[in-house]
Amino acid sequence: MYKISHHGAVDGVTGSCHRLTLDSGDAILIDCGMFQGAEGEAISEGLARGESPIDFDISRVRALVVTHCHIDHVGRIPYLMAAGFSGPIYATEATAQLLPLVLEDALKVGVTRDESLINNFLRLLDKQLIAVPFKEWFVPASIPALQLKFQRAGHILGSAYVECAVGEKLRGSKRVVFSGDLGAPYSPLLPAPKSPYRCDDLVIESTYGDKCHEGRRTRRQRLQKTIERCLKNRGTVLIPAFSIGRTQELLYEIEEIIHRATHKSTNDEQAALWESLDIIVDSPLAAEFTAHYRSLKRLWDAEARQRLRSGRHPLSFEQLTTIESHREHVQTVEYLANTGKPAIVIAASGMCAGGRMMNYLKALLPDKRTDVVFVGYQAQGTPGRDIQKYGPRGGYVYLDGEKTDIRAGVYTLSGYSAHADQKDLLNFIKRMRYRPKTVRIVHGDDEAKAALRSKIQRQFTDSQVVIP
Repeated sequence: MYKISHHGAVDGVTGSCHRLTLDSGDAILIDCGMFQGAEGEAISEGLARGESPIDFDISRVRALVVTHCHIDHVGRIPYLMAAGFSGPIYATEATAQLLPLVLEDALKVGVTRDESLINNFLRLLDKQLIAVPFKEWFVPASIPALQLKFQRAGHILGSAYVECAVGEKLRGSKRVVFSGDLGAPYSPLLPAPKSPYRCDDLVIESTYGDKCHEGRRTRRQRLQKTIERCLKNRGTVLIPAFSIGRTQELLYEIEEIIHRATHKSTNDEQAALWESLDIIVDSPLAAEFTAHYRSLKRLWDAEARQRLRSGRHPLSFEQLTTIESHREHVQTVEYLANTGKPAIVIAASGMCAGGRMMNYLKALLPDKRTDVVFVGYQAQGTPGRDIQKYGPRGGYVYLDGEKTDIRAGVYTLSGYSAHADQKDLLNFIKRMRYRPKTVRIVHGDDEAKAALRSKIQRQFTDSQVVIP
């Protein structure tokens, strides 16, 4: 009746790309992401030789379905189109709004600065991109016997998991669910994901399949205490974060910390610290995304909307400064390196594999006054993983091919991941009225996948668990 195959996110957490092929031979792709870190090295070498990262047959691929617009889920779309794919690209309304920004930035950073080439790509993308509301069945590319529906995934704004109904009619159809990236319940800004009613085959991510996050209140307290401890060094706190999702969540949480410290705390010294502290977002892309987050506040959760009604501005508060131009960026790096003025800097990339964060790290990692706070997953082979691993023992990291000593403090707050943890992933399955006969575990390191498989096998004995 159908076949599921994978073109990424099998040997790690990047490059998500999955194929659903019907008996007719017609197929759709769910995501087409770029490989990063150790997984991306071979791709980079191939690109240098003129090879395409689309190393699979796309002749029967009728449509692309995008779960959300993180680069590890959408980064190969330009190469897919260059390989000849001209079918529709389906995404939720918010994702369709954000996707051109993500891909334009990716092309400028990693492929070409040629404006005419980039504009040609964006025009093609605009023709192929179709925005679809949540919770509405639709037929992709007029494929008989297939209907799809986006459901909220709670990972970043617009993120979705995909329900696929394979059969002539909805009633009695086989249900295949692709999780995309599932969010953690009680994450800032976004409603928690709700499980589908039924599922026959589930393709599920496993980024944190072997870990459980802290509760939200606990992790916010840890963030506050970590930052306050770091600021005693009278230096800069660097927080590498993805431009979309993590940056906005951090701003939301920092605004809450400032509000509590300045309005509810009896500690005058603590209040003064937070009231005068500069919060710097050094990323034009993150600034654009934050503006879109504000414009799409109808998609926020009830708590966030209540803050707005009370007159607070969780993504635009007094201490927040956004760095736009490259000149301002260079000046800010030099100023912080020379003065050691206490500040929090949030900049991309989230895994320290590029972007403006690299210049901060080169300048400030050797400074004992600096602290680096990781709030997201660091993939194997990325500078972020190396700093996380070797920093606490006074090691070094290679940044753009140059050895940089790590004298800065290094902290990890895993609870701030935008990904569901092991308990959340199990609950996603548990809360289905009719549970899957087959569960395919993707998008995770080997240890995480193995741990999640073991838990699923023990808890859901009727489900066959496959690690592709």
